[in-house]
Amino acid sequence: MNSPPPSDDRPTPGRRNPFSTRHVRPGALPFVFPPGQSAAALVDRLRAQGWRGEIVGPHGSGKSSLLAALIPAIHDAGRPTLLVTLHDGQRRLPQSVRWAEIAAGTIVVVDGFEQLSAWSRFRLEALCRRRNLGLVVTSHASVGLPPLWTTEVTPELARRLVNQLLGDESAVISPDEVDSCLARHRGNLRETLFELYDLYESRK
Repeated sequence: MNSPPPSDDRPTPGRRNPFSTRHVRPGALPFVFPPGQSAAALVDRLRAQGWRGEIVGPHGSGKSSLLAALIPAIHDAGRPTLLVTLHDGQRRLPQSVRWAEIAAGTIVVVDGFEQLSAWSRFRLEALCRRRNLGLVVTSHASVGLPPLWTTEVTPELARRLVNQLLGDESAVISPDEVDSCLARHRGNLRETLFELYDLYESRK
């Protein structure tokens, strides 16, 4: 006797979890711009600000995903970039970066700028001004650079991204479950997707 087909509200057997890291890491999940906005428009704003700007938002709100969209657009505008990604407790810039060899006009992009000590921030900003380097940073709060973007995850955006990941299995996780999960994690999309990974696994 043949097995019945999977019901509409359960994952397809054998399918990989759509909330696994490779599907949701920055760059894999495209940043969603509001209508009328784009990475190219953001580069125009950055240029008008002298290639200096800050992207501000809480944990898991899409700052790194925005950088993944912004960096190629900066390249399209004819500017090279240097990406420095900092982690919790990293108070200094990596010693592996050879600052003296960075070409003038390069845009230094620092993801996690708030990790640096006040002295390290001051030194980097002074270096960028002296060497004619642009500076774009992400931070949880303003660090005094010209504002470029503020990231926020609304329930509508979270539902849209979850449906995009689930594809034809959108019935597996309801919109109400997405809303509740996002609320539990206080707007942190990254933690929300981690929890939905477990929920998806439990329904296999």
